[in-house]
Amino acid sequence: MKLFKKQARLRRATKFRAKHAKKDIERLCIHKTAQHIYAQIISSCGTKILASASTLKAKLKNGGNIDAAAKVGEAIAKAATSAKVKKVAFDRSGFKYHGRVKALADAAREGGLDF
Repeated sequence: MKLFKKQARLRRATKFRAKHAKKDIERLCIHKTAQHIYAQIISSCGTKILASASTLKAKLKNGGNIDAAAKVGEAIAKAATSAKVKKVAFDRSGFKYHGRVKALADAAREGGLDF
């Protein structure tokens, strides 16, 4: 059966979260829309948000491009170091790893996060 794009993305996200729920590690969870990208570091139990960054907080002129995603990656890395988080699991929320998602991940790695 062919799945629609959103259904396939949510299926991929559910598989990742089920696999990593047993591990005791924080998650770098992202969400993207056409105009903005958001990143949060969620505690290992899934109840607390330790750090967050988005294109809304950065007040960028255009939040839907690769440059904006890289700036959000840098911001989330700074927020993570201030929250004393070094190692995270990269939860893409089912989005494919290219474009803005890859730019955010690369910038966060350069900022000091270990995936």
